[in-house]
Amino acid sequence: KDATNDFEDVGHSKAARDMMAKYCIGKIDVSTIPLKRTYVPAKQAPYNPDKTPEFVIKILQFLVPLLILALAVAVRYYTKSS
Repeated sequence: KDATNDFEDVGHSKAARDMMAKYCIGKIDVSTIPLKRTYVPAKQAPYNPDKTPEFVIKILQFLVPLLILALAVAVRYYTKSS
């Protein structure tokens, strides 16, 4: 990536500009840069509809914690020493 604009925007000191020569990889030939980037859409996963109705999932999200709580209370009640 050409980092010239990023480097210039920060406002580096003279020492940083002197160090730049040590890390400079090379110059970019601007004639090889395309004028307009072609848009390539991101690949999406193939459509795979969920076979489970939405309301069943919502019911399970509500009932499973309640069942766990009921089980914990039952275990506590039956293992409680009188």
